[in-house]
Formats: sequence, structure tokens, C-alpha cells
Amino acid sequence: MYERLLMSNDVESVLAVARAEKLPTEAKEIIKDPMVLEFLGLKREASYYEKDLENAIITHLQDFILELGNGFAFVARQKRIHIEGDEYFVDLVFYNRLLQSFVVIEIKTQKLTHQDIGQLQMYVNYYDRYEKQSYENPTIGILLCTDKNDAMVKITLPKNNNTIIASKYQLYLPTEQQLIDEVKKEIEKLDNKDIEQ
Repeated sequence: MYERLLMSNDVESVLAVARAEKLPTEAKEIIKDPMVLEFLGLKREASYYEKDLENAIITHLQDFILELGNGFAFVARQKRIHIEGDEYFVDLVFYNRLLQSFVVIEIKTQKLTHQDIGQLQMYVNYYDRYEKQSYENPTIGILLCTDKNDAMVKITLPKNNNTIIASKYQLYLPTEQQLIDEVKKEIEKLDNKDIEQ
């Protein structure tokens, strides 16, 4: 929880959800960024493909769901989608009972590109138009990537985007020095906030 609070942009919301004081209303309140996938057991020095990461996630599905956040249920792996004769495959599909929406996940083992965002947006649109029931909320898309340019993500997505989330993953917990650096950044943010007020 301490690490999640350090990494969160909205500490109060994370605390309120953790204390069960409020139900989440947006995907960003549930989806972790970054996700720490150390339990997958992938070696540091080894290169791996999206399929390797997906296989490790399926093997450790319970741990992955716990790392994703609250209320997730597994629906499908490599879900086939037919669009006028063309086939596409969604890496992972979950359902979140708290948000009452499908959650489609695309796995990328490299830095996120705008093409990746477009691919996920198509999957989200498909689920919203053909899978979602009228009482369910809009589909959420998560791009799970090793690295991302937040400015590129923001520019690629519409201003009012609430359904596509780019979340970095780490295969290993941060070192002690990385945690110290994060604490220093948070203290600096708080000091700057106090100065502005």
C-alpha cells in the first residue's frame, strides 16, 4: 500500500478506496500504474515476447488479478473478434464488477506507440458496440507496457478520455534507492503545493 501511495497521482482516492469509504467511479481509481509483476518469475536478463508475458500472467492469474486491483474477474484470453472478414485477437479480457464494465488488456513488451493506442481503442469500441449490455458501463482498455510517453498518450487520446489507460509494468519491485527517490519527489511535490497555496 505504501508503494501504491507513493506512485499514485491521487493519494486521497487510493486511501478512500482502500478503506472502502467510497466505491470507485472511474477506472483510474482502480487500475494500478505501475503494476509490479515480480510474481511472474520472468528473468531480468532474458528478453521475452508478448506471448511469454501473457503465458506467465495466465499461469499466475490469481496473483495478476490481485495486482490489477479490486473486483476483477477473468473472461477470456486471445479473444477472437471478427470485423467484416478480418480477425483480431484481444490479449486478455476481464470484467470488473465494481465498475460494471468489461476491461480489455493489450500487452506490449516495448515502449508504447500511438498505433498501440489505436488498436486498443478499436477493441474498446467493439466491446462497447457488440458485447456490452445496456445496463453496463463503457468498456475500459488497459495498455500494459514497459514504458510510455505520457504526453504522447494524452495527445493521442481525446481530452475527455476515461476509458483508455496506459499502465507501465515492472517485473521487479523497486530498489531501496528508487523508493527513497520517490519519497523525495513526493516531499518536493508537497512542498511546492504548500508554496502555491
